[in-house]
Amino acid sequence: MNKRTFVKNTTVLLGAAMVSPWISCSPKKPEIMEADYLLNWAENFQFSTNNVHYPKSIAEVQELVKKSSSLRVLGSRHSFNRIADSEEMLISFDHLNKVISLDKEKKQVTVEGGIKYGELCTYLHENGFALHNLASLPHISVAGTIATATHGSGLENGNLSTGVAAIEFVNANGDLVSLGKDDREFDGVVVGLGALGPVTKVTLDLQPTFEVAQVVYVNMPMESLKENFEEIMGSGYSVSLFLDWGSDKVNEVWVKKRVEPGGVAEFPDDFFGAKKASVKMHPVPSMAAESCSEQLEVAGPWYDRLPHFKMEFQPSAGKELQSEYFIPLENGYEAMMAVREMSEQIHPHLFISEIRTIQADDLWMSTAYQRDSVAIHTTWKQEIPEVMALLPQMEAKLDKFNPRPHWAKLFTIPYATLSSRYPKIEDFKDLLAKYDPEGKFRNEYVSKNIYGK
Repeated sequence: MNKRTFVKNTTVLLGAAMVSPWISCSPKKPEIMEADYLLNWAENFQFSTNNVHYPKSIAEVQELVKKSSSLRVLGSRHSFNRIADSEEMLISFDHLNKVISLDKEKKQVTVEGGIKYGELCTYLHENGFALHNLASLPHISVAGTIATATHGSGLENGNLSTGVAAIEFVNANGDLVSLGKDDREFDGVVVGLGALGPVTKVTLDLQPTFEVAQVVYVNMPMESLKENFEEIMGSGYSVSLFLDWGSDKVNEVWVKKRVEPGGVAEFPDDFFGAKKASVKMHPVPSMAAESCSEQLEVAGPWYDRLPHFKMEFQPSAGKELQSEYFIPLENGYEAMMAVREMSEQIHPHLFISEIRTIQADDLWMSTAYQRDSVAIHTTWKQEIPEVMALLPQMEAKLDKFNPRPHWAKLFTIPYATLSSRYPKIEDFKDLLAKYDPEGKFRNEYVSKNIYGK
């Protein structure tokens, strides 16, 4: 399907009552030509304006903020909902994507908000440093990632926002605000959902560079998780389970282990009933593995193993939907079994689900705020009405575990329920009132999910 046909069909689908406002597209504006439409990465929605500015300096960002009455900032457009949307103005940081400084003594790097992890990581590795973890895709921007608490996996790894040591943003008056870990408001600002203003600079904590080896195990009996869930998820530096809920087995278990200098990572042949794959695997078994990070115990740089996909490849055609729910770690297996009860409904509409773990943190709006978490992530086929009808059912199954949805993915949890799961949400609103009193950075998404309007 070409883009023209896709936009047309999506507009038709949006008339269906089952389509949630979190995914709804704005109707086409007659004065805008189809070629000018701005779509997100997955092309499941169209931004409400094509009025996009590309500043080349922080001073230009400040001027745009001062002159505008309403705006939002684009990251890599990898969000599946309207968190980054604006009806009036969008700012892209495509030109604000540089490394500003590397402090080797403090083990910190300061970057512009638009830099992508894949580009930053090669620079860090060449200079002998590493980040503590990475998401499954290296294609995403630093500012957008930390604003939504995006994560990798590992029982002892916090999400990527926990690597922030200092942050700078432009408030609604156009003034620069800089905060570090010692500032009282820091924990409220880092996962800011784009609602405090454009993030212009971020300082990240570093560690010495390291190597990682990766093995994929196939067909692990689901029963193995019942008594061994945390042991399985803690068996490597980063561990992911991939399953399609269509059988009593976990399709694939990706285990990534740190390799100490001069050492070798050891991987057993049998892993809780699963066997080592003898060929390179893709999380979706039917897809070619060329785009995936190296496996088969071959050690390599951290940045080339911790993501599931390589920077030089687009990991899929993009035509997909994603949802993700964060559950307390101690309820991980039970939550998976609750989702499994929907297997017959889910299976026809998904590509794959992934289970990961995230260490607790103290960032107010983080999905892992003060609780070690299990993330139940699903990559769906781009069947919008069917998926949006399934999400409330999945949320109902998980409700007793107080799930927190990923801020940049699809969900239908209402404000009253969502807000009750964030103990610091009122303090966060106080920050918004301080730095954006007139709601310049507030869009429909923020109004619904933070203010219940």
